Amino acid sequence: MALVTPLSADHDLETKALAEFFNETLGFCPNSVLTMQRRPAISKAFINLNKAVMANEGKVTSALKRMIAWVSSNATGCRYCQAHAIRAAERYGAEQEQLDNIWEYRTHAAFSDAERAALDFSLAASQVPNAVDAEIKERLYQHWDEGEIVEMLGVISLFGYLNRWNDSMGTNIEEGAVESGNKYLGKHGYEVGKHDGSQY
Repeated sequence: MALVTPLSADHDLETKALAEFFNETLGFCPNSVLTMQRRPAISKAFINLNKAVMANEGKVTSALKRMIAWVSSNATGCRYCQAHAIRAAERYGAEQEQLDNIWEYRTHAAFSDAERAALDFSLAASQVPNAVDAEIKERLYQHWDEGEIVEMLGVISLFGYLNRWNDSMGTNIEEGAVESGNKYLGKHGYEVGKHDGSQY
């Protein structure tokens, strides 16, 4: 059971309308949003930020944004967000080879140098203390413009919030997310951990 119980999807109608966004990205409304709506201003602000961050205005694809989210969530250890990110990457057209080999993005041929630079940026930016340095900047600027770098950091920062929220909350993970986590991350020992509903 999560630290705070998610409310019904019908609890706040404005949140419910905004949350239709997640039917496309995940196929369901996440339990994290259903918990945030105990303070509807938070759930609505979060969904609007999510939509803005995930909008595509440059060359950073929807699939790459979700892989950036996965690297960030893996760095911080949030199993809930890892499963959500890999599920959304699949739904947004990430190549099968990339999904199967996300753990080896630094060396696997399915990833381009531009993608590696973006994913290394995600890893460095998600560490505490922060590890973004001149080398990361130089590699980013070889492949991406400043607007695209802002988009990437928007994803990393959004998932910093989500990683803290869901790991502290022990958010119960949804069946579809468990399925995606097991499918793509299971060979590396993925488990739902505290998100199985029995921690608290």
